[in-house]
Amino acid sequence: MKQIKLEIDIEVRSYEELTDEDRKLIDAAREATQRSYAPYSHFSVGAAALLGNGVVVTGTNQENAAYPSGLCAERTTLFYANSQYPDQPVKTLAIAARTEEDFLDTPIPPCGACRQVLLETEKRFGEPMRVMLYSKKDIYILNGVNGLLPLSFDGDFLK
Repeated sequence: MKQIKLEIDIEVRSYEELTDEDRKLIDAAREATQRSYAPYSHFSVGAAALLGNGVVVTGTNQENAAYPSGLCAERTTLFYANSQYPDQPVKTLAIAARTEEDFLDTPIPPCGACRQVLLETEKRFGEPMRVMLYSKKDIYILNGVNGLLPLSFDGDFLK
C-alpha cells in the first residue's frame, strides 16, 4: 500500500497584523456583506478581489427561492472580474461572512463549487491567487488555491 500525505500552509493573522492593502481588501469584503441578498439563510457573504491593475471588485451571495439558482459571493465576484477585466489576474481574494447578528468567529472557507472557480481563475492567469478568509478572531491567508483544493481537477485532464 502507498500513502500520500498532503500538507497545507495557512498563515494566521489578526486584522491588526495585516498590511494596509490587505486591511482595505478585508474591509471591502466585510462591507460587501451589507449588499448580500440572503432572505432565506440570513447568512451574508461578501468577497473582494484585488486585480493586477489595482482595481478592487466586490460581490455578494445572491439567494433564490429555488436554491440551486442562487450564487455565492466568491463566484459572483470572480465572474464579474473576469468578464469586466478579462486581461487582469486576481492577485488576492478576501472573503467575509456574517449572520444577522455579527461576523463569524471562525474564518469561512469557500464551498466546493467556488473552490473550483477559484482554481480555474488562478490557472487562467498562470499565477497564484492569495486567498484571505476573515473572521472576528483570525484571518487565514493561503498563498494559492491549491491549499483549498489540493487534489484538483483542471483543464490539464481534458487534453
